[in-house]
Amino acid sequence: MKKTIIVFSGDLDKVMASFIIANGAAAMGDEVTMFFTFWGLNALRKPERIPTKKSFMEKMFGWMMPKGVNKLGISKMNFGGLGAVMMKKIMQQKQVESLQSLMETARMLGVKFIACTMSMDVMGFKPEELIDGLEFAGVASYLGEADQANVNLFI
Repeated sequence: MKKTIIVFSGDLDKVMASFIIANGAAAMGDEVTMFFTFWGLNALRKPERIPTKKSFMEKMFGWMMPKGVNKLGISKMNFGGLGAVMMKKIMQQKQVESLQSLMETARMLGVKFIACTMSMDVMGFKPEELIDGLEFAGVASYLGEADQANVNLFI
């Protein structure tokens, strides 16, 4: 069986839910594709600054948005980042895997990560600013995967 997940949100809790579902499906032997678009691309950003040639607007997008999974806020009650800190602390106390760990598990299980090239263009992200091991494609590639899947989620 095949599953696809569009990761549209850049909120910690929603990205985490995406990876929990992806890992569950992959652990059951399903082929899983995650298509990261718009704000979801923030989860794929490298935490360090990568020098690239960008327009003023592209630089502003990059400056305003979180760089990687450790900088994502939560969707409700973020309180300027304090909500995410509290959530991570509670998750650690409850022995819930971190988002970084969930991403690593997904890779080990063979989950395919696709970065949306149109969203990258709009937001000014360059391939070298994103984590290694990604595929880069447009919506037609996602739709090709989705046509073959029995479950398609938008998170």
